[in-house]
Amino acid sequence: MNELSPAERYAAAKKRTKYGKVAEFSAKFPFPLDDFQVEGCKALEDGKGVLVAAPTGAGKTIVGEFAAFLAIEQGKKCFYTAPIKALSNQKYQDLKEMYGENRVGLLTGDTSINSEAPLVVMTTEVLRNMIYSKSHTLKDLGFVVMDEVHYLADKFRGAVWEEILIHLPETCQVASLSATVSNAEEFGDWLNEVRGSTEVIVSEIRPVPLYQHVLFGNQLLDLFLATGKINPEIIRLEKDSYRQVKIKYGASNKTNQRNWRENDRDSPKIRQLDRADVIEKLAREGLLPAITFIFSRNACQAAVHQCLAAGIRLTNAEERSQIREIVFRATKNIPEEDLMVLGFHEWLEALQRGIAAHHAGLLPSFKETVEELFQLGLVKCVFATETLALGINMPARTVVLEKLSKWNGESHVSISPGEFTQLTGRAGRRGIDIEGNAVILWNKDVDSSSVAGLASTRTYPLKSSFKPTYNMTINLISQFGAERARTSLESSFAQYQADKAVVGLAKQIKRNESALTGLLEEMECHLGDFEEYWQIRADMKELEKSMSKQKKSKALLLEEEIISLRKSLRSHPSHGCADRELHARFAERVGRLRRESKGLADRMSNRTDVIAKRFDRVQIMLEKYGYLDQGVITKWGLILAKIYGETDLLIAEMIRLGAFDELSASEIVSVLSALVYEARRDESPKIPHGAVQNSLAELIARWKVIHEDEEDIGLEAMREPDFGFCMASYRWASGHSLSAILKGTELTVGDFVRSMKQIIDLLRQIANASPHLETVARDALDRVDRGIISYAGAVA
Repeated sequence: MNELSPAERYAAAKKRTKYGKVAEFSAKFPFPLDDFQVEGCKALEDGKGVLVAAPTGAGKTIVGEFAAFLAIEQGKKCFYTAPIKALSNQKYQDLKEMYGENRVGLLTGDTSINSEAPLVVMTTEVLRNMIYSKSHTLKDLGFVVMDEVHYLADKFRGAVWEEILIHLPETCQVASLSATVSNAEEFGDWLNEVRGSTEVIVSEIRPVPLYQHVLFGNQLLDLFLATGKINPEIIRLEKDSYRQVKIKYGASNKTNQRNWRENDRDSPKIRQLDRADVIEKLAREGLLPAITFIFSRNACQAAVHQCLAAGIRLTNAEERSQIREIVFRATKNIPEEDLMVLGFHEWLEALQRGIAAHHAGLLPSFKETVEELFQLGLVKCVFATETLALGINMPARTVVLEKLSKWNGESHVSISPGEFTQLTGRAGRRGIDIEGNAVILWNKDVDSSSVAGLASTRTYPLKSSFKPTYNMTINLISQFGAERARTSLESSFAQYQADKAVVGLAKQIKRNESALTGLLEEMECHLGDFEEYWQIRADMKELEKSMSKQKKSKALLLEEEIISLRKSLRSHPSHGCADRELHARFAERVGRLRRESKGLADRMSNRTDVIAKRFDRVQIMLEKYGYLDQGVITKWGLILAKIYGETDLLIAEMIRLGAFDELSASEIVSVLSALVYEARRDESPKIPHGAVQNSLAELIARWKVIHEDEEDIGLEAMREPDFGFCMASYRWASGHSLSAILKGTELTVGDFVRSMKQIIDLLRQIANASPHLETVARDALDRVDRGIISYAGAVA
């Protein structure tokens, strides 16, 4: 079949869509857009917002790209937001290819390229900060794409998505792109309330069908039969294996051990394949390239070593040559000394064999190289932690799960159906594979019913994690004033979920207030204050009703009161009005509406308890510490408004108390590390002596005060500073080499780079927030943004 010309594609697209710009955009693709993509684009062309919820790999981003296309066509700006820098970098490259370098910019906190371009890709935090600072870059903003919007469920960063959606200018159309969630309609209803008309488009159709399998020993078995029932062969093998294991581990004496050995002759011997065997099995079955998810960085590295030791080679000579070329291009700026620390030669050897690890402990440029090689089909096997499932474009033919549980920082927990879907959703490459495959490795901790439950569950609710922080509260008060800021919290998705009716209740109260204005005008009497007259009538009626329930002595007193009110009524100017009873009918309706509104307000008050009361408590803390003065932002509050992060108040307190004033550049880097670093395991940290030690003592003392006050007032306490990175950051800022710093520590290069980047971000905030610390902060930036740190943030 001959490929259609651009003109023919346009004609076909226009006939299908009946929308000019959608047809023009569709004609750019060599394939017809799916129905849900066309619907999403139509909504945007109609001037509406859109929420698109679809499976991983379904092509949601095409709707986001159409928003960018419309912005160019209309002479407006489009901001394309992503939750992580890797996704931002990837989308920046995509849009550059579509629209040219001059029309596309990138803002990720540590990278600023062409920021005034009509199309700017950025992390969500950058956009949130723009909104609060009223950045001039927001001028002419017509469209905002919120990719991976389901991130608003993230415990630590989710609030940022809601802040943006609530406070973006009303003129902006928002294209929200989400993984499949079961409450998309609820989320869409909320978007309708806060953003105006929003189309909700849900697609549960995977472009490439996904098949679930269990690798039972050396047998690759389908999890489900065509009828949808669990494969009985898996159940039989499980029962046999459980019997064998029970007999084996129940052997507590020689007789039992002999019984186990005798039974063992009749029981099936199921040897679990090691990682290298699994890869060879997948290669034989034609199921590569594959991503094996292992919820441990060390285990990912160990898996690569095992494959190398087993002599696995998945590439030919030509592919190895291409791999070397790409790797040397990507690492040309890294000094040889650092390459040795990074384990470059072993990494390259694995890549040349088509094998790689992908996790947060790797240098960012190493991770990006793995992604590029995998996308090109040169790396066939990747062992990854779940961070790879976060939207990066790395689909595979097969996804392998070693376990169905992971360490969450406190305990081992089962992965959720949503996580299972996100992970296995990587399987199946559109336009390449006719099907995707998910393979679960059977072991004694995995049973077919739990796997089937995860694979068949379609309920992944999106739950808000929104809560007012110190910085957010200051910024909201700065923009709207305390009262309006508090009211804006009623618009959050968290509040909407706490009680879906709250937004409706608020709207009903507003409608009642509007109706009251009209009724009060109709009730107006030219002779006097009819509302006052009506109140006397209402009081009389109430007393008359209650008389029958009172004792005789009390009833006599009430009767005297009624006589007095009757005199007041007759002497009131409005009593002689010819339209008195007409006014009274309006007054009755006013009273009814007011009672209704009070009831609605009481219900709202009860249902806004969690969010609004947290806001009130945060305000009390800010007043106590001098960042607010009777609701007015103080000079210290203006500093806090520019400090973002989990420990915002503690950082502002250290600035206010002058705790950073006498520190050198290297020393301030060391102290700030305690405010951003979180050790992955318990350790005994080394701390530089002298000024750093004294400043850290002050930091802990201040944290304890804040911690106690937060607990007393009923706020979730701020996390404790962590000294685990103080020495490493101090030495780096003092000019030591990477190899000298990492030697003898458990720090990975990826953790080192990420923590240094967080310190750099905080230094920039402090330089911006506090003029008297700007010099030392800039000096510190010059000292730390060097070598591996400076080229780790480079965009290809």
